[in-house]
Amino acid sequence: VQLVESGGESVQPGGSLKLSCRAARFALDYYAVTWFRQAPGKEREPVACINSNDRDGSPSYAESLKSRFTISRDKTKNMVYLQIDSLEPEDTAVYYCATDPWQDQSHLCASTWHLGTYKSWGRGTQVTVSS
Repeated sequence: VQLVESGGESVQPGGSLKLSCRAARFALDYYAVTWFRQAPGKEREPVACINSNDRDGSPSYAESLKSRFTISRDKTKNMVYLQIDSLEPEDTAVYYCATDPWQDQSHLCASTWHLGTYKSWGRGTQVTVSS
């Protein structure tokens, strides 16, 4: 499974970005997808998780981030997105999407989604927030 993130760039504080995650030759629609980020010198941090279907529940977010982050998906495009609003310098990080078609109930965000035990990761997209 090959995941590719895009949309990261340098922005000023207060701005917004929409990151994209696509899968090459793989139907992302059937699986839960997560976003993580890793800032320089820090450990990887969970951001959000979205189920395969809306009927399976609302997306999950890291508590400290949910007011400014929105995860969504477009099944017609086989894409998952991460909208980030009111960007802060502390949001500077490489953002990764991840999924795991091989785990049980792979269409759902597990209660342990934040642990990041996924087998398929993208290479990340850099978000830099500075004035």
